[in-house]
Amino acid sequence: MGIRAIERAMNVLEELNLQPFNTIAHLHAKTKLPKPTLVRILKTLEQAGYVENDVRQGGYQVTALVTSLSSGFHKGPLVVEAGRAWAVAITRQHKWPIAIALPDHDGMVVRFSTVPDSPMSPFHSTVNRRLCMLTRGLGLAYMAFLETEEFDLIIDILKRSDDPENALSHHPRELSRIVEQVRNAGYATRSSLVEPRNSNTIAVPIISENGRVLASLGLTYFKSAFDSEQEACSRYVPILKTAVAAISEDLSRLSTSIAVDINTTAMD
Repeated sequence: MGIRAIERAMNVLEELNLQPFNTIAHLHAKTKLPKPTLVRILKTLEQAGYVENDVRQGGYQVTALVTSLSSGFHKGPLVVEAGRAWAVAITRQHKWPIAIALPDHDGMVVRFSTVPDSPMSPFHSTVNRRLCMLTRGLGLAYMAFLETEEFDLIIDILKRSDDPENALSHHPRELSRIVEQVRNAGYATRSSLVEPRNSNTIAVPIISENGRVLASLGLTYFKSAFDSEQEACSRYVPILKTAVAAISEDLSRLSTSIAVDINTTAMD
């Protein structure tokens, strides 16, 4: 059995990390925790040095000490290692943030993001953010290229969810139409029915050389910067597709290199 107080504190810390500043009202709406509980948690985090209350900005924000929580984590999926440099390069050239997302049971989780490198990011932070498979560009770009058996398995899981963003799992005809559209186009975008509506994400699958979809790569932009979604897609889809092709090649080289190192170690 977990410790409920710690779980609540971590939920609050995760939410704090998604926005530059957070009010009690905002945290209450997002976490569903009672306001008195939130005040106690925030006071504790503030005393520990992980949070500060900036009265001029009218809200709470995380401090630099939060970065120390990840200092002991040294492992990352190989696909992230292969894609990191390409993601950073795209952001440096085109300014918009890039994310690499991997599947996790019934959702996609952002495992790498160039938000810190982007001067035009709609978000404060996206790393470890969990996204729906069927309404988010990063999710659809992954789902649409799965083998049928794995696709059906995930849909069966989503059907048991009460999350409104998974409602499409109960409408097979509409789902098939959208999936076919994504497969034909080679990319996916975020549903216009979900928040935030002032931005959009264009995502493409990262597929291994043996044809297995591993993750997705997405670029997020402000809608106001373009006359239409089609204009943004025409500009950035070719760039993203070129990147994932290169990532697939780099991933193959990394995998081969690791296999050689393992064999060499075993022989020593």
